[in-house]
Amino acid sequence: MDAPSELARGIAAPILDTFPRDHLPPRDTWPDLLVALPDLRYSRRLNCVTQFLDRWIVEGRGHALCLIGEHESLTYRQLFERVNRIANVLVNRLGLQPGNRVLLRSGNTPMMVATYLAVLKAGGIVVATMPLLRAREIAYPLNKARIAIALCDRRLADDMEGARAHAPGLERVVYWGGGSNSLEALMSAESPSFTAVDTAADEVCLIAFTSGTTGEPKGAMHFHRDMLAICDTYARHVVRAGPDDRFIGSAPFAFTFGLAIILFPMRVGASAVVLEKAAPEDLALAIGRERATICFTAPTAYRAMLAKRTAYDLSSLRRCISAGESLNRATFDAWKSATGLTLLDGIGGTEMLHIYLASPEEEVRPGATGRPVPGYEARVVDEQGHEVAPGTIGRLAVRGPTGCRYLADPRQTTYVVDGWNYPGDSYLMDEDGYFWYQARCDDMIVASGYNISGPEVEAALLRHPDVLECGVVGAPDPERGTIVKAYVVLAPGATVHAKTLQDFVKAEIAPYKYPRAIDYVASLPKTASGKIQRFELRRLAAEQAAAGASVAVPA
Repeated sequence: MDAPSELARGIAAPILDTFPRDHLPPRDTWPDLLVALPDLRYSRRLNCVTQFLDRWIVEGRGHALCLIGEHESLTYRQLFERVNRIANVLVNRLGLQPGNRVLLRSGNTPMMVATYLAVLKAGGIVVATMPLLRAREIAYPLNKARIAIALCDRRLADDMEGARAHAPGLERVVYWGGGSNSLEALMSAESPSFTAVDTAADEVCLIAFTSGTTGEPKGAMHFHRDMLAICDTYARHVVRAGPDDRFIGSAPFAFTFGLAIILFPMRVGASAVVLEKAAPEDLALAIGRERATICFTAPTAYRAMLAKRTAYDLSSLRRCISAGESLNRATFDAWKSATGLTLLDGIGGTEMLHIYLASPEEEVRPGATGRPVPGYEARVVDEQGHEVAPGTIGRLAVRGPTGCRYLADPRQTTYVVDGWNYPGDSYLMDEDGYFWYQARCDDMIVASGYNISGPEVEAALLRHPDVLECGVVGAPDPERGTIVKAYVVLAPGATVHAKTLQDFVKAEIAPYKYPRAIDYVASLPKTASGKIQRFELRRLAAEQAAAGASVAVPA
């Protein structure tokens, strides 16, 4: 049950900044939002932080451990007071008004969690960014969401300052990590008390940016109620955690998949292990050290942990969730054999906020993604939107308590059609209602749990003076599942080593997006109108991988 209703009553404040409301898509282009489950019928006025944090103080559980970081750990009471101090800084020192957007930049740390919750509690809107993003990439959400305030880990100051030159609307950046003008210094003069701003349940509190097939990020807008809905559907019915659980995972908090590490445990009063470095070895070591019980990561990480499983103590785990890329049967079987644990597959997305297709442990069918999470509906349709018979491959359509609402983006009408969300995946549904993943419908590459836009990588490569043309696709890889592969046509007379191009891309965009394999070709397959035929490149990449001709260059 939720905490007493008085928690939902905070500082009554009108939304003074109407930008988020004004830039929601037209109401008739929204997906149908389902609230069939009793758990999803929230109060009309709701600030989600009261349910994730404040309630545990009211209920006398402030002493319980909440966050376990690499350099500090916080109880619910300690996090509560830190969040309140930051909220006071935002309102009293930085002039935050309800509806203002705040950019956050950090790795996964307790301080990142505190700033995230403080923005929400103060009535602001979080725009979290990956710590690996470069200045050019950071400037896009700053301008698109018209952000005037940013909170940032001082270790990321170089790219943050570089972004300021491209974002004239950014008025104030406050860094944490020490110094006379640091966030910590401002916090020290503020009260540890702050009453949550009285927001509506359907007020925007998060804009999560994700890359589309064109390479231009789309901002998915989510409400306070959405943050609770993912906990009261997927987490409650599939993860089934309790207050004694310890969550751990590898996804950055800037990814909505990473919200599982924060919100799911806080919804039930459990704790979270927060890892700034979460490579498979780091993750595996932390599982043993902190006795984590519930793990969220991509199949790539599970495969990597299996390779050295005798070096790790994974005995504390009781639930393992796999998402971010397709889980193949070989990984499922190997993990089950080595640990005795069933990997729970699932598919979600930034537009839907979290996972909507998955099955609880006793209903898992190896190889299948699962069935619709309680509260969601899904179907497989043809190009005209008509539902197809079981066993037929088609496009996945889904709807539930969360759904796509893009920030001022015409692509809203592509993602949402007739009230259904179309995530862009090809699926097959069997006679028992299980959904079996087939492929992506577009040019998005899912590699090691990251969504990578092929056209964005192409744009980075084309900024190199020796690259005349290029095409970027996902290529099968025995170790990573899928890698980014580039087919490059060099300028006449040019010669350039593959590693030089890889390093160039790493400097232009987030390093995880760089092409791990590069083939030099004389020309690219094109349509009569001159468009690159990426399906031909994907076919070529698959043939080369099958023949052993495609080898990933080590990171």
